Amino acid sequence: MITRLLSGDLPRSRILSVLLLSIVLGLAFAPFLFPGAKALNVAAKVIIFIALVASYDLLLGYTGIVSFAHTMFFGIGAYGVAIASVQMGPAWSSLFIGVGAAVALSAALSLVIGMFSLRVRAIFYSMITLAVAFAFQTLASQLSDLTGGEDGLNFSVPDLLSPSFQLFEEPVLGVTIDGKLITYYLVFFIAALLFLCMLRIVNSSFGRVLQAIRENTFRAEAIGYNTVLFRTAANILSAIFATLAGALLALWLHYNGAETSLSFEIMINILLMVVIGGMGTLYGAICGATIFILAQSYLEDLMAHGASATQNIPLLSTLLSPDRWLLWLGVLFVLSVYYLPTGIVGKLRSIRR
Repeated sequence: MITRLLSGDLPRSRILSVLLLSIVLGLAFAPFLFPGAKALNVAAKVIIFIALVASYDLLLGYTGIVSFAHTMFFGIGAYGVAIASVQMGPAWSSLFIGVGAAVALSAALSLVIGMFSLRVRAIFYSMITLAVAFAFQTLASQLSDLTGGEDGLNFSVPDLLSPSFQLFEEPVLGVTIDGKLITYYLVFFIAALLFLCMLRIVNSSFGRVLQAIRENTFRAEAIGYNTVLFRTAANILSAIFATLAGALLALWLHYNGAETSLSFEIMINILLMVVIGGMGTLYGAICGATIFILAQSYLEDLMAHGASATQNIPLLSTLLSPDRWLLWLGVLFVLSVYYLPTGIVGKLRSIRR
C-alpha cells in the first residue's frame, strides 16, 4: 500500500525513512506537540515550502532547467486567491475562482515562456526568466488598485476557516479546534496531495523522459523524443504546482503582497532548499525545506541564548550575536554543499549503498 502511494519511489535508506517519517508526523501533529502561534506558523510555512520546493525540483532536478521565474507563479497563486476574495467576498466560490484563474494564467505564461525561451541555451533561458520575474514583481507593485501595491491585500475567508470559528466549545488535548487549526490541516492535506501527485509524475514514463533529457539532451533527441515539447510540459506542470502552493500561502496568511510571494529572496531560498535536500529526489524538498525554515525561524533565538551564556567570553559572544544569524546560516549552507554535494537525501542513500 505504501509502495503504491509513493509510486514505487521508496526512500531506500533506513535513516532517511526515519527522518522523513519524523518530519511528516511532526508536521501532522504540530498543533498538539508544539503549542503557540509562532510554532504553528513555522509548521505551516514548512508545509507550503515543501510543495513549492518540490515543484521547483521537478523543473531543476528532474529536467535540468534553471529558472528564476518560479516565484512569479508562486505569487500568481497567492494573488489569485487574494484578489478574488477581495473582489467577490469571503466565499468558497471566491477561493475556487481565484485558484482556477491563477492556474490558467500560470499555465498560459509558462507555455509562452517555454515556447520562446526553451529553444535557447540554458544561461540565456535563465536570464530571460529572471527578467520576466522582475518585470512581473514591478507590475504587481505598481497596479495598486488591483494588487494593493506595496501594502498588499488583506482579505477575509469563509467562516469555517476564520480564527473566530470554533468547532467545539471545549479544547481537544489542550488545543482549541478553531478555524485556524482547520486551515492548517486543509493546507497540510492539500500539500501532501500535491507532493504525491508530483511523485507519481516523476516516476511515470513522462518523468523518465525528463530525466533522460536532463542527462543528455542530444541522445534523447536522437532516440526520437521532442525535447522542446517535454521541457515545455515540465515547465507548465512545475508552474501549476507552484501556483497552488502560492494559493495555500495566501489562504494561510489571509494576506498577500509583492514581498510576501514575489521577492527574489524567496527564489534564492528555494534554490538553497533544493541543494540542501538533494536535487532530483523530491524527498529532498521535505528535508531541505524543514531544515532551512527551522534554521531561519529559530537560529536567531538560539544564538541569543548562546551569546547570553558566553557573555564573559568577548570574542565568542560577539560571534554568537543574534545580529549575525545570517552569517552562520551562510556558513551552514557552505558546509552542507561541501560535505553533502548530493544533498541530504543523496548522502543518506549513498551510505546505505
